[in-house]
Amino acid sequence: MRPRLVGINHVALQVDDLERALDFYGRLFELHVSEREIGAAFVDMGDQFLALFEPGSGEERHFGLVVDDKGKVRRALEAGGVDIVPGRRLDFHDPFDNRVQVVQYDQIQFTKSCRVLEGMGLPLGKVERAIAELRSKNLA
Repeated sequence: MRPRLVGINHVALQVDDLERALDFYGRLFELHVSEREIGAAFVDMGDQFLALFEPGSGEERHFGLVVDDKGKVRRALEAGGVDIVPGRRLDFHDPFDNRVQVVQYDQIQFTKSCRVLEGMGLPLGKVERAIAELRSKNLA
């Protein structure tokens, strides 16, 4: 059985000027920047986020797919001859050069309601670290 897609955890964009990007999005939307690093900012959207990176930050544009079983995804990528980006994450490029980052549902703050999970046929829970992250944002 193949791994199941559960949702989209985040989108990461490259921006030429981080302050200008935050100003632009801040004029359009109420922003809560949860974390800042040199050349990077993470904008909270509840249990999802928008990551903004300046060139040279070591990150590139990508989106984070949430799956039920990251190990199954790794095995499917290897069986399909898809190159996995070296590093601690499970990232790959699709045939159209889109970078995809794979994260496992139970290990991250992203969540779906019990009813949605039930409707999707996914009996998934969370590890304590993910629950603590949700609690810290008053989302659990």
